[in-house]
Amino acid sequence: MTLPPLRRPRSADLTATFAGFPLPSGLELPPYRRRELFLLGYAGILATAALAALTLARDGTIGFQVFTYGLGFFSLWALAHLAVRRFAPAADPVLLPVVAALNGIGLVMIYRLDLAKADAARRAGGEVPTGAAQTQLVWTLLAVVVFILVLAVVRDHRSLARYGYTAGLVGLVFLVLPIAPGIGATINGARLWLKVGPFSFQPSEVSKIILMIFFAAYLVNKRDVLSVASRSFLGMKVPRARDLGPVLVAWAASLGVLVVQKDLGSSLLFFGMFLVILYVATQRASWVAIGLALFMLGAVVAHSLFGHVQIRVDGWLHAFDGDNPSSTSYQLVQGLYGFAAGGITGTGIGQGSPQRVPFANTDFIMASLGEELGLTGVMAILLLYALVAARGIRAALGAKDPFGKLLATGLSATLALQVFVQVGGVMRLIPLTGLTLPFVSYGGSSIVANAAIIALLLRISDAARRLEEPVPDAPLFDPSAVSESPTQVVKTT
Repeated sequence: MTLPPLRRPRSADLTATFAGFPLPSGLELPPYRRRELFLLGYAGILATAALAALTLARDGTIGFQVFTYGLGFFSLWALAHLAVRRFAPAADPVLLPVVAALNGIGLVMIYRLDLAKADAARRAGGEVPTGAAQTQLVWTLLAVVVFILVLAVVRDHRSLARYGYTAGLVGLVFLVLPIAPGIGATINGARLWLKVGPFSFQPSEVSKIILMIFFAAYLVNKRDVLSVASRSFLGMKVPRARDLGPVLVAWAASLGVLVVQKDLGSSLLFFGMFLVILYVATQRASWVAIGLALFMLGAVVAHSLFGHVQIRVDGWLHAFDGDNPSSTSYQLVQGLYGFAAGGITGTGIGQGSPQRVPFANTDFIMASLGEELGLTGVMAILLLYALVAARGIRAALGAKDPFGKLLATGLSATLALQVFVQVGGVMRLIPLTGLTLPFVSYGGSSIVANAAIIALLLRISDAARRLEEPVPDAPLFDPSAVSESPTQVVKTT
C-alpha cells in the first residue's frame, strides 16, 4: 500500500538532498525541517543552560566541559533530526524538539541527584554509587536508535493494520511475560520486569504500543457494529448488551494486571487508553459512562480483596495522619514538602534537597523538579507535555485513513494519560501508581518505548501532509476546442 502522490512545497529554492541523503522522488526539502532544527537548537540551549546553572551552584564556576556536554546532547538528537529529514520530511516540526527538551531537563535533574547521592556517600565514608545519569544517557542513545529504526522500517503506517490481530496476541504475550518463572522479577513490590543477567526490561512499555495497534485495527473494522444503540438512557444511546464484549475483556485484562502483577499504574493505563480509542471510534458517550462504571466497580472490589491496593489507597487518603507519616505515605509526604519548599519560582537547580524523597529520579522526579524549579517550572513542563499531546491529535485530525486517526489519537492519549496518572499521584490527586514520567524519569524501558511512539506519530503526521497534486482548473472557454468541434443545426418549433 502506497501513499498518495506528494505535493511539492511552495519554496522553490530548496535542494532535493540533505547531508548526502536523497529525498523521496517528487519531494523537495520542506521548510518544516528548518523549523525543527531551529527548535532543536533551542532545546539544546535549554539543556546546556540547566547544566550550567547546576555547575555554577555546585562549583561556583562554569567550565568548558559544560558546553561540550551540551554539544554532545544536541548532536545526539540531531541524528534523529537527520532521520526525520530522510524518512519523514513532511512530518510535524514541533514534536521532536519538545521531546528533546524534556529529555534534557530529565538528564540534568538525574545528574543533580547523582551528585547529591555521591556527596552523601562521601560524608558517610562509604563507596560512591554509580551515577544513573550515565546509564540514562546510554538509554537515550538507544531510544534515538529505535526512533530511527521505526521511521526507516514503517514507511506506511497503514501497513500495520494488516497485523492487527497478530499485534494483539504479541501484546498480550509481552504483558504476561513477567509472571513467567525464571525470567520474571519483582521490583518494588510489582512483578513487571524481565531480568536476564544484569539487564532488566519492562515489557509492558512495549505492549502498550503493540496493543494500541491492535485496538486501532480492531475498531476500524468493528466501529459500525459498536456504534449501534439499542435504547436511550439519560439522553445517551446505550449499546446493545451483546456488543459489550470488548470493553468487558479490556476491563478483565486490566484487573488481571492489577491482581497478578500488582501494578496499579499499568492497569489504569491500559484500560484508560482502550476507553479513549473506543469513544473516538464510536463517538458514543455511553461507552465512557460504562467504562467509568466498570472502573469504579473494579476499584471497590480491588480495594476490598487486595492488600497492596489497600496500602496505596490508605496512604493516599491518610497521608498526614498522626505525628509521623507511616511508611506507606512517607515518600508522598516528602514529595509534597518538596513542592512546598519550591514555591512559585523554586530554590534553583542544585540548591534544594530533592534527594530526601525516596525514588527521587523515577517515581518522584516531578517532586524533585518542583522543589528546584517551582510552580513556574512545573507548569512549563506540563505545557510541553500538553504540546506533545496536541501535536499528536493534530496529526490524527490530518490523517486521511481511519486507522491512522485512531492510532495517532490512541498514542497521544496514552502519553497524556500517563503524565496525568504519574503527576496526579505525586501531587496526591489520585493514589500513587508507580508510572514513570515520559522522557524525564530515569528508566530505559520507558524512554525507548516512548521514542517509538513519537516516531509513529511523526510517520502519521508525514502521511497527513502528503496531499495529492492539485488538479488545475479547466478554463471556462477554450477557443480551440470550439473551432475543432462540428457544427450542428438545431431546428426549434
